[in-house]
Amino acid sequence: MTEIASPHISRPRIMVLGVQPGRPPFRIMEIDGEVVGEAKALTDVLETAAAYGITVHDLDDPEVVRWVGGDKLTWYPR
Repeated sequence: MTEIASPHISRPRIMVLGVQPGRPPFRIMEIDGEVVGEAKALTDVLETAAAYGITVHDLDDPEVVRWVGGDKLTWYPR
């Protein structure tokens, strides 16, 4: 397989990692590969992105946000 034939794998600017135990549970956020903080709710993701100058129009777009260990509605450990 040549490089041209290989699938394109993009890295979104925002990554929200799996739920961590805590009171309340939280998810670690990365922007541009750097850990920037914890999100305890969906609004935290949007506020943190805005603080870094990123406007999120579609939280389900994998080119913008990658949800690891659950989707945008997963905020408690399974």
